[in-house]
Parts: sequence; C-alpha cells; structure tokens
Amino acid sequence: MMSRTQVSLDPELQRRARQRAAKLGVSFAEYVRRVVERDLGGRPTARGRVAAVFDLGSSGGADVARDKDRMVAAALASREGRR
Repeated sequence: MMSRTQVSLDPELQRRARQRAAKLGVSFAEYVRRVVERDLGGRPTARGRVAAVFDLGSSGGADVARDKDRMVAAALASREGRR
C-alpha cells in the first residue's frame, strides 16, 4: 500500500522532472518513487532486473530464428484454409 506524500519543488525543478518522467514514459509520481528508491538503495527497478525475464519457461524446443519462414508459411496456409 502506498502512502500519499506532498512535496514542494522549485517550479523549474518540477518542470525538468516532469519532462524526464515523460521521456521515460512514466507518471511524475512514478518517476519520484524511482528516484527516491534508487537514492535509498531500495529494491531494484524493473530496469535493473533484466535477468528476471530469462528462464521463465520452456520454448518447447522451437527455434523461431531458424524456422520462421516455415512457421509463417504454415500460419498463412492455416488462415487460408479457414476462409
């Protein structure tokens, strides 16, 4: 659960922080949370946990890079068969 906090910022600092948040594609509040968390050494941000997406499951042995042409052809043929 989050706690609501009010912070006063110099207008120029707030403008720059809002621009940075927009550039990162996050809300101003999320940007402030990330900055505070990073400064305090809190949990890693999503950016710092890239390894978390590896080894999540099995591909079933598929090799899309090698077999993509065959896979696309099969998908198109299947689609044509439903028409």
